[in-house]
Amino acid sequence: MTERIRRTPGGRIQLALNVTDLDASIRFYSKLFGAGPAKVETGYANFAIDAPPLKLVLIEGDGGGSINHLGVEVDDTRDVHAASDRFGVAGLATEVEAGVTCCYAVQDKVWVTAPDGERWEYYTVLADSDEFAGASEGACCPGSA
Repeated sequence: MTERIRRTPGGRIQLALNVTDLDASIRFYSKLFGAGPAKVETGYANFAIDAPPLKLVLIEGDGGGSINHLGVEVDDTRDVHAASDRFGVAGLATEVEAGVTCCYAVQDKVWVTAPDGERWEYYTVLADSDEFAGASEGACCPGSA
């Protein structure tokens, strides 16, 4: 397992991209942001960029050059619950997941779907994991199955 990722106070935007060549993408984004990945696993890498505050996730597979999903990484589970409550009050349909294994991490999260189908997650990382996804393979990262 790798070292737990330090998060920016207040959260950071997450952009999860589908890529066809993980190694080439790691080289490119390392040059683009001037920082190497925080975690690299089979078919997966993530960058925890401080400036701009960005969690960039690369998922190797078909459909390179497309968005896998979007998100906001927050400090802890209370922030996930607050977002879920706010979404409910706003009339958004939510999918809450607690303690799920996703993208080589155990997470608490809430999902919402934008009008054009983009999936957004508000999530916090509870611990690292040696697994990409939990029981419903691909369910944690839409389009990754």
